[in-house]
Amino acid sequence: MALIDRGLVIDTPHIDRILSGAKTWEMRSTATKIRGPIALIRKGSGQVVGTAELVDSLGPFTDAQMLDNYSRHLIDPSRIQSGVVAKWRYAWVLRDAKPLAHPIPYVHRPGAVIWVALDDAAVQRLR
Repeated sequence: MALIDRGLVIDTPHIDRILSGAKTWEMRSTATKIRGPIALIRKGSGQVVGTAELVDSLGPFTDAQMLDNYSRHLIDPSRIQSGVVAKWRYAWVLRDAKPLAHPIPYVHRPGAVIWVALDDAAVQRLR
């Protein structure tokens, strides 16, 4: 497995749906060029709770496309139609999401909101 040195911060309940395999698209407000294996971090926990492979970035999507892809992102159709989630139109496509048997603590550097550069101890524990 390739070295995992960055983590994506994801809020609950979305991270739980990704780790269970129910959700494969993490919706964001911009596209990303990042690809490859990543750590999955539960927002506010200070812990890596899983891993996945980021394989693509798609979008932006229209309301109709969002509704057609409900099974991938699991955003309630009423939230799409109301415009509440209009900001999140890019799908970061995840594959092979796996929860860790034991969460790994990491050092959360100031200013890290979406991506976290993992400290050496966390990188080694993920190996």
